[in-house]
Amino acid sequence: MDLIIVESPSKAKTISKYLKGKYRVDASGGHIRDLPQKKLGVSVSQNFEPQYVTSPGKEETIKRLSEEAKRAGKVYLATDPDREGEAISWHLQTVLGLDAEKENRIEFNEISPKAVERALEHPRKIDYNLVDAQQARRVLDRLVGYKLSPLLNNKIRNGLSAGRVQSVALRLVVDREREIQSFKPEEYWTISAELQDGAKKFPSFRALLEKKGGKKCKISSKEEADAALSALRSGNYTVTSVKKSIARSHAPAPFTTSTLQQDASNKLGMTSPETMLMAQHLYEGMDVENEGHIAFVTYIRTDSTRISADAQAAALDYIAEKYGKEYCPAKPNFYASKKGAQDAHEAIRPIDLKLTPEIARKMLDRKHYNVYKLIYERFIASQMAEAQYDSMQIEIGNSGYGLRASGKALRFAGFTVVYQEYKKEDEEEPSPLLPPLGEGDALVSLGDKAEQKFTKPPIRYTDASLVKAMEDKGIGRPSTYASIISVLNKRKYVTKDGKYMLPTEIAYRITDMLVKYFTDVMDVGFTADMEEKLDEIEEGGKDWHSIIAAFYPPFEEKLRFASSDGDELTDILCEKCGRPMVRKNGKYGKYLACTGYPACSNIISEGEVEVTGTPCPKCGAMMTVKTGRYGKFLACPNYPSCKSTLPFEEEKKETVYEGVCPECGKPTKKLYSRTGKPYYGCSGYPVCKFMSWDTPTGQKCPVCGGALVTTVKGVVKCANRECSYRPEKPEKAAKTPKSAKKAKA
Repeated sequence: MDLIIVESPSKAKTISKYLKGKYRVDASGGHIRDLPQKKLGVSVSQNFEPQYVTSPGKEETIKRLSEEAKRAGKVYLATDPDREGEAISWHLQTVLGLDAEKENRIEFNEISPKAVERALEHPRKIDYNLVDAQQARRVLDRLVGYKLSPLLNNKIRNGLSAGRVQSVALRLVVDREREIQSFKPEEYWTISAELQDGAKKFPSFRALLEKKGGKKCKISSKEEADAALSALRSGNYTVTSVKKSIARSHAPAPFTTSTLQQDASNKLGMTSPETMLMAQHLYEGMDVENEGHIAFVTYIRTDSTRISADAQAAALDYIAEKYGKEYCPAKPNFYASKKGAQDAHEAIRPIDLKLTPEIARKMLDRKHYNVYKLIYERFIASQMAEAQYDSMQIEIGNSGYGLRASGKALRFAGFTVVYQEYKKEDEEEPSPLLPPLGEGDALVSLGDKAEQKFTKPPIRYTDASLVKAMEDKGIGRPSTYASIISVLNKRKYVTKDGKYMLPTEIAYRITDMLVKYFTDVMDVGFTADMEEKLDEIEEGGKDWHSIIAAFYPPFEEKLRFASSDGDELTDILCEKCGRPMVRKNGKYGKYLACTGYPACSNIISEGEVEVTGTPCPKCGAMMTVKTGRYGKFLACPNYPSCKSTLPFEEEKKETVYEGVCPECGKPTKKLYSRTGKPYYGCSGYPVCKFMSWDTPTGQKCPVCGGALVTTVKGVVKCANRECSYRPEKPEKAAKTPKSAKKAKA
């Protein structure tokens, strides 16, 4: 029996059902071979050759598939129809020892009996251009991530990661937040009039002031608004022109990976990772009661808007039957894919149009159903006729000012009977159709008003808008959008305010450091250009090694500089632009410089500092007041040899005296460490530098001379860990510590 190998068990189950036992179908569970997890795995000195190892936990899978391959007549590799899928097939071919000259690779855009049978009739060899494109991306991402992450850990803190695409996406979020923070709202006024025809036969309508003296105008102050209102109220409203037309709205293209994620975020409130998980299940197949395992949609990682001729014909038949022939376009709809799109397979669509959302609702849970309904309706709408509207615009004059009223009424629903485009929050609904007026008609004013408004800052990114931005700017590919957003959330580089993304404090520091040292890697244009080069490998015009070889040497040079640069990124923000400051060593000592240099050249001398009366819990030096991203805090002046910090509020607390110093007899103060742990310091500091974690009794140990302290449990003991003296025990029972013996000697 021939063997078909796919990635997932769910996909294997669906195909096995469709083939009715004619083939054995098994799954690899994704990659069986990859770069090692705990080392670079790329031989830089040997033309950047990757060093593949067996993926963790895949030994049994390889053993099972190898035995099945030996028993099989033919082996077909049926992984996903993209670069990643091609690479998985290549690894399977290599590890299982399959003949590279044989045509053992099959692919299909949808998991349906017809598509699988057609694929089995047309096997091919492995496409090494696709494999090389995947290898280039994998090696490039490994070099960047594996080299930059340790740098972040050394320069900022442990547990951080960087990525070639991930870090650029994070920069978009950080830059947008800084735009919002630095935004200065500008005042403007809108002036509207409620008007009606002279005979008052028709409903009133609203017109907005747009022109003054025949030119576009902007009302920027109350004085200007009052002047305009005064002129309008003293004059007469007259229609100066009327324009009538039929406006048309074309149906939207079927979903790509990006537009599916955007629509699911906007309409369903789903995150990109969640949307892709639901879509993956619908593509691979799901268990349905009384139906077995069936697949619902075509391949879900695509940036193509193309659909097959069969699918288009089926859609037009469905539309004509359900809605009428007038809802079918005069010519079938075709959509141009964006520049650089991989057009190897179709847009996302339902496999079987007979499986309507109404039927699917009984088969699927709520989230899977919602995503399927979205895909189904978008596909049907994409093949329907345009929506048509009666549109009317009226220009109105009064005392040198010009006003405009616009109206729109639905004439023919077209695709809108199935699918409604998402409207932005600040997007106004179109006004109803206006009354039948003619040029020169006089109008009656029912009232007018001026409203003060202010320009708004840019809107924070949502999952939907970040995906759109990445797609528009050429950052990443359809298969990576959801995983990038998932990493940003998982690493806590962003938090959510409702559906909006807010960068965390660490996101600013990561972005600023990487921008400072790796300008090109963090540049949107550079990242997009690299994506185009990876596409050129797939098209067969580029050797992948040469692309890595051109990128790595300058990257490595910047890495060396960044690692050896003594500048220290601080938590102190620039008062001029809000960016973090770096501590530098100059001719006259340390100073702070803005990371925004040369755009911002702010410099602050560190010569004058505010010294407090709080001793450092680690070294005893008097702590100084610093200002960070979240306000003031106390820091040790011996930084960087001592990195102790305390909350600034501690300085403001009422001093609590508890215990007695055994050295000088003065009361001890209760203080707190950076983590909030209490400790005790002599109030005679800095003359007396006694400190203790436990409350000092003022007495000394008769055995070793150490301080006697009271623990939180009320036990009195010697603070010297080597001494076992307790007051309730006889002195002779206590062991003399080595330190005391040495002192006596």
